[in-house]
Amino acid sequence: MIVEKWRKKPVVVEATKWTGDNFKDIKAWSADVGLVEGVLCVSTLEGQMVAAVGDYIIKGVNGEFYPCKPDIFHKTYEAAGEVRVI
Repeated sequence: MIVEKWRKKPVVVEATKWTGDNFKDIKAWSADVGLVEGVLCVSTLEGQMVAAVGDYIIKGVNGEFYPCKPDIFHKTYEAAGEVRVI
């Protein structure tokens, strides 16, 4: 068996943190979210996912949205120096 190491290609994505108070902002940015009894639900390519307060909501390279736990987010992404205020 051959096992190779691979590095993730550098890709820039948009992301914002779910604070529990910024639903309107996230909704304006992504039509693929809903709020059900205070829980943020994100429509992803794999189906509905729930985001906990503190999770990041990421817009992927193909325009898809998905939540990501903060520890994974910070291990995977670094700031690209671009900020867009909506």
